[in-house]
Amino acid sequence: MKTAAVKKPFYKGLFFQVIVAIILGALFGYCFPSGNGVAGLGEKMEPLGKGFINLIKMMIAPIIFCTIVSGVASMGDMKLVGRIGAKSLLCFEVITTFAMIIGLIVVNILRPGEHMNIDIHTVDTSAVHSKIAAAAHSADMVDFFLNIIPSTLVSAFSSGEILQVLLVAILFAAALPSLGEKGKQMLSFLDIFAGILFKMVDFITRLSPIGAFGAMAYTVGKFGIGSLRYLGELVLVFYGTCILFVIIAFVPIMMFYCRLSTWKLLKFLKEEFFIVLGTSSSESVMPRLMEKMERIGCRKNVVAMVIPTGYSFNLIGSSIYFTMGALFIAFATNTEITIWKQLSLLGVLLIASKGAAGVSGSAFIVLAATLSSLNIMPQQSLEQGLALIFAVDRFMSTGRALTNMVGEAITTIIVAKWENALDHEQAVAMLEEGSDDL
Repeated sequence: MKTAAVKKPFYKGLFFQVIVAIILGALFGYCFPSGNGVAGLGEKMEPLGKGFINLIKMMIAPIIFCTIVSGVASMGDMKLVGRIGAKSLLCFEVITTFAMIIGLIVVNILRPGEHMNIDIHTVDTSAVHSKIAAAAHSADMVDFFLNIIPSTLVSAFSSGEILQVLLVAILFAAALPSLGEKGKQMLSFLDIFAGILFKMVDFITRLSPIGAFGAMAYTVGKFGIGSLRYLGELVLVFYGTCILFVIIAFVPIMMFYCRLSTWKLLKFLKEEFFIVLGTSSSESVMPRLMEKMERIGCRKNVVAMVIPTGYSFNLIGSSIYFTMGALFIAFATNTEITIWKQLSLLGVLLIASKGAAGVSGSAFIVLAATLSSLNIMPQQSLEQGLALIFAVDRFMSTGRALTNMVGEAITTIIVAKWENALDHEQAVAMLEEGSDDL
């Protein structure tokens, strides 16, 4: 006779704790906004959020390495690795292209910023000068691909570059079978080591309410609740477009192809949602997301290939942001931008966006780099428009991170289904059961 599981009180669940931390952080930032002394305590909470994200980031490289080595080595066939990789990249390209097109259509219909006429306002552009200067380097795709090759074996892990770790892991996994029995022993050791790493992530994740509190207090304290007053239209249109994309793109695919409920999947990932909401970083849940995709029935080797690669090539929220941000600047500065210019912008962004995850300041930097390189508007107008977006970029980054995370999860399921590597019965059972709070 089975013993009924004892359900934890709701206040002990991570889901509830992160929500409370976000609310308290927003109130704290509102009560102690930017300023000297006690008045600036909200902004001074930034290290709590950064510290939590850094704790998670330090775990990402070794977890990706162990997971990919285990997944690739278990395939025993590099052709299979190439096939899964090719299917993943095809999915990434189709999905991100569709996301940019949706963003382009919505922003042309609603035209946020059209009546701002920022040329008659005094806009402080000093904050974006260094960003634009750094952006010149991010537009070079040759450097991006060369950056995938680490300067040393160790630097791939110390730098935290996901694609560098991915390359080292695939080469390591390809060489492992040649060692015979010793290779099997090494693989067994890595599986045990990965188990320890995931347990460490479990411990760190329990600190997520503190990280969420610090990040939210800093955001509201520095930029203020009222910072959305002038740019609220853009932020709302952006969030609405992200939701629209999930509804018209992912819901039908999940329903008719994967035969799974998108809503139940989102409920299954509710803790991850609120961690991302609090920290404004999708990387903060990457290890947990990989673990949950395996629990839902996706084969380990598919998860190991799709999610780490997707964090550089499947940035759906960022793709929507690029087209929307570019046209917002054009509308706000009264810059004429024809449909042909928009299509050329779309083509360049399809390439430039693939390097977004490897650039400090990622999405904003890539947006600045692309607009600077295309010369589709005067430099002064560009700087003024970027300064406006920069003021609310923190708020939009949360939407990007949430949409990126949803994209990673659903794309993993799609590729697993395509590869016949999805245990559908297990997926249905897990989604019906829901996710227990940690």
